[in-house]
Amino acid sequence: MKSYKILLMMLFAFTVSLYSQSKRTLVNDGVELYKNGKFADAEVNFKKSLEKDPNMFQGYFNLGDAYYKQGRYDEALQSYKNSLSFTKDKLNQSKVYHNIGNSLLKSQKYQESVGAYKNALKLNPDDLETKYNLSYALDMMKQNKNQQNKNQDKNKNDQNKDQQQNQNQQNNDQNKNQNKQDQQKQQQQQQQQKNQISKEEAQRILEAMKNDEKDLQKKLRKAQGKPVVVEKDW
Repeated sequence: MKSYKILLMMLFAFTVSLYSQSKRTLVNDGVELYKNGKFADAEVNFKKSLEKDPNMFQGYFNLGDAYYKQGRYDEALQSYKNSLSFTKDKLNQSKVYHNIGNSLLKSQKYQESVGAYKNALKLNPDDLETKYNLSYALDMMKQNKNQQNKNQDKNKNDQNKDQQQNQNQQNNDQNKNQNKQDQQKQQQQQQQQKNQISKEEAQRILEAMKNDEKDLQKKLRKAQGKPVVVEKDW
């Protein structure tokens, strides 16, 4: 991603009548530290300048830059917003909105950064750096929207897939239960058939025994009714 231009404010000689030497020195020394990459030390100087003058535009503005370079974008954003309360100069306000847009962009708040850049261009329509950043932010916002749509579609597809899997599992469980019930029913029917066969067989055995008993009784009656032959005594 492009390294966005961060704007710094120095207190030059013509401002000495408005600010004391100590405040001017603290701010300008802080700017030098900032330029040398000593952002934490620059932060200390800008904070000290604000202790001496809590209404100083340059102090808040530059403190926001020091926060920004340390990746503390929320703190930078708040400091930039504070600086707006202490300037009515349109060019200064445009620079503040430019840096606000950068902080929001770094925080991936693309829609808000677009609004900040637009505010900057309303105050300074010829700022090419802000125009470029606005174009970039719009492109990132579009890409982010597309990605969100893809994620939503993916989540929806995943949910549908999970629902289908759950339905399939329910169907499988129902089929298993039905098969188990059918199997139990079949076993019961088979057992009933076995029981039925046993009863029929017992009936046949009983009938056979009755028939055998009748035959035996007939034989006995025949045997008892046969005349006895008496031998003659010669």
